[in-house]
Amino acid sequence: MKTPNHVMVLDHDPSTVELCNSIFEEMQDYSLKVVCHSLREALTNEDRYSFDLLITETKVNGQSGLRFVNSILQRNPQLKVLVVSSDNDFELIKQAFKIGVHGYLTKPVTPERLLSALKTIEEEGTALSNDVSKKIVSVFREKRYSMLSQRENQIIGYLGQGATYKDIAKKLFVTPSTVNFHLQNIYLKLNVRSKSEALHRLKTIGAPAY
Repeated sequence: MKTPNHVMVLDHDPSTVELCNSIFEEMQDYSLKVVCHSLREALTNEDRYSFDLLITETKVNGQSGLRFVNSILQRNPQLKVLVVSSDNDFELIKQAFKIGVHGYLTKPVTPERLLSALKTIEEEGTALSNDVSKKIVSVFREKRYSMLSQRENQIIGYLGQGATYKDIAKKLFVTPSTVNFHLQNIYLKLNVRSKSEALHRLKTIGAPAY
């Protein structure tokens, strides 16, 4: 008989914990070994079992779940990681896959979606929520202007969506002063003096570079 995959859940959300408990109770291929509500619990329990699957939030009680993912994957590169999160910010999603996760589902998660994601990951695929897939596709369809750097294109894109300096800084994991620095470079390149002038100028440039 095949040994079941050992599972750790790292999340403080009662609905996710309840879902995982009910799902894995019915499955023979998986065994839910531990549910952790903090990074400290996760680190303590990591040594107790050899885990095959980690289901985690991006933030657990104010702490970064992705930081734990990064560290545990360095010690156990064969571990499968499925993020189940209430956050669908593209920069966070990109960071998660850069670290090495195998799937990203946004809450609320149904039993059907979780089972489908597990099957996809087991078959060496990548499990994504529909909204995450659409967000990734939309990013590749965003305008890219050749006279601006990649970071400058990101910032001008967020500005066009009505984001504030503080919003942009949070999305890009930088400080507001860094955003302002890039904006000054953008204004200089476009020969404008304000956000509205910059956005208007870009509209008149013509076909963007991709």
